Order: sequence, then structure tokens, then C-alpha cells
Amino acid sequence: MILCCGEALIDMIAEPTVSGAKGFVPHSGGAIFNTAVALGRLSVPTGLLTGLSTDMFGEQLIAALQISHVTTTHAVRSDRPTTLAFVQLKDGHATYSFVDENSAGRMLRPEDMPDKLPGISALYFGGISLACEPCADAYAALLERHGAERAVMLDPNIRPGFIKDQTRYRTRLNHMIAKTDIIKVSDEDLDWIIPGPESHAEKVPLLLQAGPAVVIVTKGGDGASGYLADGTEVSVPVQKVKVVDTVGAGDTFNAGVLAALSHAGQLDKPSLRALPSNSLRDALEFGAKIAAVTVSRAGANPPWEQDL
Repeated sequence: MILCCGEALIDMIAEPTVSGAKGFVPHSGGAIFNTAVALGRLSVPTGLLTGLSTDMFGEQLIAALQISHVTTTHAVRSDRPTTLAFVQLKDGHATYSFVDENSAGRMLRPEDMPDKLPGISALYFGGISLACEPCADAYAALLERHGAERAVMLDPNIRPGFIKDQTRYRTRLNHMIAKTDIIKVSDEDLDWIIPGPESHAEKVPLLLQAGPAVVIVTKGGDGASGYLADGTEVSVPVQKVKVVDTVGAGDTFNAGVLAALSHAGQLDKPSLRALPSNSLRDALEFGAKIAAVTVSRAGANPPWEQDL
């Protein structure tokens, strides 16, 4: 089973009301939640480790996960409120305003993390959970405790506005990268992690030297490239579709990569360290395929296996 570790929240989407004024409709979301849902819909055994409220929104998240066949036994329940993200969409792109103080997800602490993870073969981390404390320290502790025996994928999805202490964030992120097998970054993430005038081609080897066996760089409409430790590079284009909105595109892409490697029996540390370039290409192509379905729909609505 793949255990996705990070935020689940409610996206409050602006929509017209009967009166014509705009209101906000609650939709289940969050980067890690989206990836877990996409994996579950692809028939990959998946669980979500996150902090979930016992309030009405927490129940909504639980129901959405169960419908998509995502196990919720690792969720940490509390009576703290659910994180709300008020979303404004313009030309298919989203801007967010978060209400996250003292939330069930944010207030997770290292002592809340499980001592044992029976049946878990891979861990996936990322999103705003790596920037917001104290939960960021909790997920770092989980990786420290359980990452050595399991395949690990990380997508930092860096949002500078969430980073209150850049030194603490960089230190924690660098420690997590060192224990990661696959890191997925956007071209903007790569420039933030490794600042400087060097080209991306010069920065990727530095990221590989930090620990990962595979680096994946997404480049928006220019597709994605994957890099192996021996210097091999493979690239895939995006699939051309009519874009409705981009919410959840990267999260779905990550699920596609994990699903392809899992189905191929290559989602373990030894296999990733010896991954053939054609297997990496297959994983990137599958990620691009299901991301294309997601962006062709309104909201983060990943495809089910039968949709493909």
C-alpha cells in the first residue's frame, strides 16, 4: 500500500447563488488528498495519513476518500476545525486564501505519528504540509522513522507565501530530500531549492547528488523530464486537451507516476536505484495521460481506471 502523507482540506469554490451573488461551495481537496484519491481510482491500494476534524467538513473528506477506495485508518482525528481554502478561479488558474489556524491538519505533532506501518510499501509527501508547522515537523519525523525501508516520493510544491522561516524550511526540506527516492519539482521549485544563475541542466545533477535516485521536472505546457543518477534524461510532452482548469493537475500526475511504477513492480528502493530509462518514460507518460483528463474537467476530478 502507498501511504500519502499530508494535507486534506476543503476548497471553498466561488459559484453564483440563486440570487446571482457569488457564494462559496465546499469541495474536498488538498494536494496530498488529491493524489491519494487519484491513486485509489486507479485501483492502487492507498491510504491517507493526515489530521482530520470530526466536524462536518472532516466527515465530508472521509466520505470522499472512502468513495475513491482510499483507506482512512491512518488519519488522526480531532475536534479541531478543518482547514478551509477559499479559491478564486480566473482563466482556469486558481488563487487561494487559507483559514488554517489551529486546524486538525496543521496541529499534528511528531508524537502523533505511528511507531509502526505494517503493510505500507511506499510513502508520498508534499504540499503545504511541509511548510506549515507543527505538522511539517511531524511529517519529517515520519519520514525519518519509516523512510529507510520504503520507497519515498516527495513533491515539495513550494509556495513561498506559506514559509514563515526560510532557514527552518530549507533545513527540514533538505533533510527530507536526502531520504527521498523520487523527487518531483516544477521548474520554479528547482530554482527555489537551488537558487542561482545556473541552467536547469546544471541544477538537476546537484539535486540527484543530494540523495534521490530519480528527479522529475515538470514544465507546464512544455511537458516533463525525468533524470536518473547515471545522467540519463527522458522527456515526455503534455497531452493536448481543452483545459477547463488546472486544479489538481500536478497531484494527478504524481499519482500516475506512482501507479505506473507500482503496477510494474518497481516501486521499491532497489528497483528505483536501478530503474531503466524506458520504465521512467512509461511512468511519465502515464502521469501526463491522467493529468490531461483532470485538466479537461472542472475541479480536481481525477479519472477512474475505467475512464482510461
